[in-house]
Amino acid sequence: MAETIANWFVTTFEGTLAREWIVFLVSLLPILELRGGIIAGFAMNMEWLPTFIISYIGNIVPIPFILLFIRYIFKVLKKTPMRKVVEWCERRADQKSEQIRKYAYWGVFLFVAVPLPGTGAWMGALISALLGMDPKKTFPVIMLGVLTAGIIVSVLSFGLLGSLGL
Repeated sequence: MAETIANWFVTTFEGTLAREWIVFLVSLLPILELRGGIIAGFAMNMEWLPTFIISYIGNIVPIPFILLFIRYIFKVLKKTPMRKVVEWCERRADQKSEQIRKYAYWGVFLFVAVPLPGTGAWMGALISALLGMDPKKTFPVIMLGVLTAGIIVSVLSFGLLGSLGL
């Protein structure tokens, strides 16, 4: 799914925005995050290092805001017609929180580092914030997890796919 959405961004905005901006914007978005940014960079024949750096920065930018403000934002949004969306997000985070509940900060790292659908910095930060984990400890762990996920996705995209000529 991330590949399809990332490719849509590439085909929609290539020629309108600089490739670097496309990678950055894709990396900012939940669901796509760094993985989508790297896929977009690969699809646009960018070099792996600039793609990696831009994707990493794009994925990290929203994380402090999620860690610090999401509980307050959710509290406010629950008083609006967005209540059902917030409750859905909370249920989704709760369903995915077992690993983090069990292993705390190591769980956050693993949750963010392993690039599987439904995991990543956004969801890791959301779960951490809803569990009341310390943002000062969580943010560096998420940064390390995103770095690890980025290495994995880069090797798969630029290494494996690149060597296959895809």
